[in-house]
Amino acid sequence: MFHHFNPDECTACTVCTVHCPVAAATPRFRGPKMTGPSFERFRLSGLHDDASVEYCSNCKNCDISCPSGVPVSTFNMLARAAYCKDRKTPLRDLLTGFSGDIGRLARHVPAFLLNFGMKNSVSRLLLDAVGLDKRAPLPSFAPLRERRRLFRPRRPASAKGDTVALFPGCFISYYEPGVGLDIITLLEKAGYGVIVPKGFVCCGLPLLCGGLMEAARKRAGRNSREVARLAEQGIAVVSPCPSCALMVGQEYQALFPGETVGSEATPVHEAAAFVLSLVERGRLDLAAARPLAGRLAYHAPCHLRALGMGRPGFEILRQIPGMRIEDVNAGCCGLAGSYGMKKGRYEIGAQTGSALFAAIGESGADLCVSECGSCRTGITHGTGLAAEHPLSLLARAL
Repeated sequence: MFHHFNPDECTACTVCTVHCPVAAATPRFRGPKMTGPSFERFRLSGLHDDASVEYCSNCKNCDISCPSGVPVSTFNMLARAAYCKDRKTPLRDLLTGFSGDIGRLARHVPAFLLNFGMKNSVSRLLLDAVGLDKRAPLPSFAPLRERRRLFRPRRPASAKGDTVALFPGCFISYYEPGVGLDIITLLEKAGYGVIVPKGFVCCGLPLLCGGLMEAARKRAGRNSREVARLAEQGIAVVSPCPSCALMVGQEYQALFPGETVGSEATPVHEAAAFVLSLVERGRLDLAAARPLAGRLAYHAPCHLRALGMGRPGFEILRQIPGMRIEDVNAGCCGLAGSYGMKKGRYEIGAQTGSALFAAIGESGADLCVSECGSCRTGITHGTGLAAEHPLSLLARAL
């Protein structure tokens, strides 16, 4: 069931449970060790999972903290898929899991119609009835012209012949295309031509988190073929969403080995880390950047930390002369994609993010910055402060 993963690699040290924000917030989750590698030993004996596995938010703090390098979150996601396989999928998980497909269907619909249809009081009550908590934040669709601009084919290769493909992901494609356009501006300033291939689809992470493994597998196959096609042309793929970069660049190889080629042949770069490398190579000059007024609070998303590349957005902004920025370093935001939007999870998400929200308040910040769209949504909901992608701030400063 778990391909090449061996549960006996887990030494039962419980470090992952200590670092699990969900286990700290609710006793209903047994913890990543118990529901993952420990219970896998029982699963191999023919026993079935219990509902506790559904409380994992897939934040990957267990993977980050494991001293033995065990893919604890992968055990949990595959266990959830097995648990959900013979059960009726709740409508809330279908809505959140297929949100990328819903966004594609609505790509030509004006934003005011979409947002009114999704956020009016009657709709929120209906969504609450099917399992999406009426108190939870829902992102707003961006204006139609911005969504169309992101995919407009108008960016030829530079004189140097360098071309980058942007994999915007669902959040940027439908809710914050301006972030994608800002990243395109930065890449063009660095001398790159930028394309936004239409062959990409949702990375499949929302489906995976809802236990819809086969639907996620199909998207993995399609995206992997597109990345491989680009790699054959020497075109790097950049994603502004750490979760998409993690899913496509690393998780596919672990979860769907038959659908992918080697990760070294098909790299997917997280956008802020890629831009930081351009700064280090002298292709972008931060000395000429203008500092923005006010104080910034930086939050490193869990999936960015799981990628193991530090705090690229923070490192970029702190190099701008006069920029005042603080890394609040206070844990998970709790929203975790759509996890904190669901009934029975909203309170857990709020408890999980409470330390981060308090730290942001104590920082005296005027604006929050984070590489993850879900984190930005959760932070604004939890603190009342606006939150932006660090590369959008850089685009304004240059």
